[in-house]
Amino acid sequence: MGEEANCNVAMESAAPKENGHTTGGAAAEAKAAAAACAEIAVTDAAAVPKPTPPPAAVAVDPRLQGISDAIRVVPHFPKQGIMFNDITPLLLRPGVFKDAVDIFVERYRGMAIAAVAGIEARGFIFGPAIALAIGAKFIPLRKPKKLPGEVISETYVLEYGTDCLQMHVGAIEPGERVLIVDDLVATGGTLCAAIRLLERAGADVVECACLIGLPKFKECTWLHSLQIASERWTDIDKSAVHY
Repeated sequence: MGEEANCNVAMESAAPKENGHTTGGAAAEAKAAAAACAEIAVTDAAAVPKPTPPPAAVAVDPRLQGISDAIRVVPHFPKQGIMFNDITPLLLRPGVFKDAVDIFVERYRGMAIAAVAGIEARGFIFGPAIALAIGAKFIPLRKPKKLPGEVISETYVLEYGTDCLQMHVGAIEPGERVLIVDDLVATGGTLCAAIRLLERAGADVVECACLIGLPKFKECTWLHSLQIASERWTDIDKSAVHY
């Protein structure tokens, strides 16, 4: 605004008039002043920052609504106060079941995953399907006394007592990239135990993939009305061992 005002003054002072017409010498000066003002105006316009365009809307995968609708919430099961997320209706709908598996396969195909480790029991439903689709082996992580032969164990703390996950010795080779799969993550305690178990065997745990993430679990990714909790293991609080 200041530069524009100065230009107007310069043009008026450089253009004396005779009978309403500009004199020859003064006309040249006025023309030069006008050119200078035009250059200043262009410079000022270029200096004004352009408004930032609004961010593009994130496209929501249309498969997620069908998956969310197929998960039934059962109040007070298996005990009072528990809201149980039941995936069995999803398993009765082959198209929706396939969509759930495909979402994970699309994420992990091409990530050089050597093994998929499924946590007993519902991790056994999704884990083998994902492993087959991405060309990886499947490793069951089971509760005590379920696996024959030599096992490696990891004990973890529950709200009332302890529990344990076991894996066959030799199931994983040192340095192999592993994906851990379960149906649901609440506090991350069981996932942390699975991570520790696999790392003790020398695995490189890439991510933990769960179909359902409860809101109290930190850093879950909300996708429409369903959470697909595919968390990097480094984001899981390893001190949170209550599940």
